[in-house]
Amino acid sequence: MGGLSAERDVSLRTGRGVADALRERGHDVVEIAFGPDTAGVDELVRAARIDVAFLALHGRGGEDGCVQGLLELLGIPYTGSNVLSSALAMDKVKAKEMFRLHNVPTPPYYAVSEDEASDLEELHGSFGFPAIVKPRSEGSSVGLTKATNFAELERGVTAALRLDPCALVERFIAGHEIHVGLLDGRVLGAIEVVPKSGFYDYASKYTAGATEYILPPRLPSTRVHGVMKLAERAARALGCAGPCRVDLLVTEGENEYVLEVNTLPGMTPTSLLPKIAAHAGIDYGSLCEAILAGAKLHAGLEKKAATSTRVPRHSAVYVADAESDADLLRAVGE
Repeated sequence: MGGLSAERDVSLRTGRGVADALRERGHDVVEIAFGPDTAGVDELVRAARIDVAFLALHGRGGEDGCVQGLLELLGIPYTGSNVLSSALAMDKVKAKEMFRLHNVPTPPYYAVSEDEASDLEELHGSFGFPAIVKPRSEGSSVGLTKATNFAELERGVTAALRLDPCALVERFIAGHEIHVGLLDGRVLGAIEVVPKSGFYDYASKYTAGATEYILPPRLPSTRVHGVMKLAERAARALGCAGPCRVDLLVTEGENEYVLEVNTLPGMTPTSLLPKIAAHAGIDYGSLCEAILAGAKLHAGLEKKAATSTRVPRHSAVYVADAESDADLLRAVGE
């Protein structure tokens, strides 16, 4: 938990909530919080000598496949999606490309790199307004802005490029914002979010009372069913596993659009996925334990026997000084 991204604080809250819930159910939990002032995450994980990693990270460095790749190399099973699926879901442009390949509807868009920002007017062309601007690889609506004219578009792109080398400009679509929760490919349910500001940005997500949550969504049951099937297709297009949340827009007409897939959704006791699970009859502790039960390695890398012994770091000093097989065995025993 923690990490180096703009979502560090949310991740810490997720981690504490999960750790408390698993301890209450009898699990031996070690909280590994890393950040700019701690040792490397590989050192912290080795020192903790854990059997399974429950990932409570959000954003870059934790949700994008980096930590997943590290755990594959360390041979430690982990919760959630594999390296590739995590990376695809975090990269909004690549995710949209996969959606289009699999005929999953998503709002029209274009990307703006730092080098292209000076040609923004030509790049935007007849794309129109309003438009949504966001960093290519951030979560929790960090850096998200709405542009109703070119001046606002320029400011939004500039702000997004401070957080990411590439910005995504997306067609604004008015409609109900629906979030669908899944676990191991199975839909748990859907929830409608209604921000009082009319715009579901970072402040609306994390300011108490700023957003109304409606469960089930205010849609005909047949349409809710269709939205959930679309969410399943979106998660399958990216190859997601474990817990995930699919964010969609549903218009007053007959159109539904997938915005993105979150492979490590918020897991504070009041986050959307726990709300959805609770409505389906799954309490917070049971949800955490079900996610933990799905932990595994995905890459199929051969793990050496020495890795599985989880020898403490200080033992390596004794092993290095061993002069005989007896000394070596005695050192490992110590």
